[in-house]
Amino acid sequence: MRTIAIANQKGGSGKTTTCVNLAAALGEAGRRVLMIDLDPQHSATAWYGIKNAGKGVLGIFMDNARLEDFIQAAAAPGVEVAPSSAWLVGVEKVLAGEVGAETILKRQLDRLPPDRWDYVLLDCPPTLGILTVNALAAARELLVPVEAHVMALSGLAQLLHTVEVVRDRLNPDLKVTGILACRVDSRTRHAREVVERLRERSGSLVYRTVIRENIRLAECPSFGQPITQYDPKSAGAADYRALAQEIMEQERG
Repeated sequence: MRTIAIANQKGGSGKTTTCVNLAAALGEAGRRVLMIDLDPQHSATAWYGIKNAGKGVLGIFMDNARLEDFIQAAAAPGVEVAPSSAWLVGVEKVLAGEVGAETILKRQLDRLPPDRWDYVLLDCPPTLGILTVNALAAARELLVPVEAHVMALSGLAQLLHTVEVVRDRLNPDLKVTGILACRVDSRTRHAREVVERLRERSGSLVYRTVIRENIRLAECPSFGQPITQYDPKSAGAADYRALAQEIMEQERG
């Protein structure tokens, strides 16, 4: 079971878009996926059309409940979701002074049956607070979506520094499994230059796949469907299928 946190503290980087649609593309390819929504904005939960989440994963942080108690089947084949809710917004303050708060999620994941899912994808909030730290402490891999804009590169450096701190103090097994260029408008010179600079800086960590700007990707959350179902022949669906193939290739590599 591969556990992958999808994180970037900069908003608009394509983090939730990537989590939702990568999960769907992996499920479409026959893999079993659990998506855990850790974002109080609960965008990934809403994207899959889940309306009866209650307080969602707040229970594992506040009530010592089991993660398995919150898991729901998604409409996308092969995908299950541990949903979030707006109730999660206050958890940062509540857990701020609690001993061991950074490893609550890790302890929960350690209790999951190891053969039930092939992938666990963690959708993180757009901050480097306690929820994101929980994800980084629990995951073995980190996938970083980066918007194709020059300002996004400085945010990447900050995130990679946080990864080093988490690795030293909480999770020596954590590694960056890949950096994904998102919202790439290949018609603009700026976007092409940002992707080139990203490859120069990070080399083989940057996926071959880039996620192109695509209006169908922007539309599909309103219909409660991932892009593979909303418009399976779109550029967005092709891009996320290509990313899923790259990620599966990492196992053979």
